Amino acid sequence: MRVRVRQGRVGRLAAGVVIAGAALVAAGASASAHVVVDPSEAVAGESALLTFAFSHGCDGSSTTEIRIQIPESIPTVAPTINPGWEVTKQMETLYTPVEGGHGEQITERVAEVVYTAKTPVPDGYRDTFVLSLTLPDTPGETVYFPTIQTCEGGETAWIEIPADGQDHDDLESPAPAVELVESVPSDSAVDDSH
Repeated sequence: MRVRVRQGRVGRLAAGVVIAGAALVAAGASASAHVVVDPSEAVAGESALLTFAFSHGCDGSSTTEIRIQIPESIPTVAPTINPGWEVTKQMETLYTPVEGGHGEQITERVAEVVYTAKTPVPDGYRDTFVLSLTLPDTPGETVYFPTIQTCEGGETAWIEIPADGQDHDDLESPAPAVELVESVPSDSAVDDSH
């Protein structure tokens, strides 16, 4: 398995691959199956493992590449190596350095994670990709991961972000999204006084 880190500005982004959890796998038609990330809800400011997955090609064509755009509010990402794929982190220089989780200064961020298939994945077959990252500490917000699924014939762009008041599920090609929630206090932190 080859792991490469390339420098460069992120170009266009978006298209589909991310069905996590078997909930949407039942939709057999590739045009109507939405792409999601699992979990779709996570605690703001916490470390998380996000699973991206796909179960279809592009109008029946085999999948050759998955490009996952990382929101600017997430500077570091550790992609899990997948035996059937080469993984590349596309880096982008930060104009203003940010402090990392261990006090270090981060001067560049992972702007995109690219998985390239060693052998194209036929339509109707599923694969998953896991990213380890720390979510922004902004409860109540939703972070989007526009994803592009490239196939032997064409591509599918899962990049749509809902406008205010619009439902994510009403979009034709929604970007995978994670809703950030407040942490739930543990039982020991709850005041038991009477």
